[in-house]
Amino acid sequence: MELDMASPSVIVVQPQPTVANASSNMWQTGLMDCCSDCGVCLSGIFCFCCLQCQVASDMNECCLCGGSVAMRTLYRTKYGIPGSICSDFCTILCCHVCAVCQIKRDINKRKKRGIF
Repeated sequence: MELDMASPSVIVVQPQPTVANASSNMWQTGLMDCCSDCGVCLSGIFCFCCLQCQVASDMNECCLCGGSVAMRTLYRTKYGIPGSICSDFCTILCCHVCAVCQIKRDINKRKKRGIF
């Protein structure tokens, strides 16, 4: 009695996120672009925990994850923003507040454009 086992399929290409247009797959503001939204910048400086929770809430994630490397990587890959986990780690390590502020500014700008 011989069992006919189907060979497992091998995934060669991973699915990629679809992006609305070319400008939507870049950060909407620079890492140190605090003057583009002073409210977010002040929130990051004076109530960083609140800002992290806002970012996590916007992304439907746990409040404790708002300022993590995983959150930045998740956001970046969702919108096809170039980078790597290593670059996300270095960005968070060098300027944690600036990194979270950049995500929040990006979320705000994408919401205004209707692509969030």
